[in-house]
Amino acid sequence: FAGGKQGASVVVTREGEVYGTYSLSQPQTVKIKNSKGKTTNVLVIRDGKADMKEADCPDKLCVHQKAISAENESIVCLPNRVVVTVTNSKKEGMDGFAQ
Repeated sequence: FAGGKQGASVVVTREGEVYGTYSLSQPQTVKIKNSKGKTTNVLVIRDGKADMKEADCPDKLCVHQKAISAENESIVCLPNRVVVTVTNSKKEGMDGFAQ
């Protein structure tokens, strides 16, 4: 998948459900919260890339993964059940992917 076509947005899923879809062209910080409202992960979108900057999981493997920008690339946080995947979709918002 590396070196693929530049994606337009990232889809964040938490516990198997879409948490939100965010444009890669708009710099932003996304605080991903669990069902109790506690922030578990912090995703930073900047320069057309998405990068997991913080996580409260013990191993922090998701934080050590490289920033993603090509279609179908993903960052996975297994302990928090968070997956960030690059898509070509331009839809965005907290539930923009669930139509």
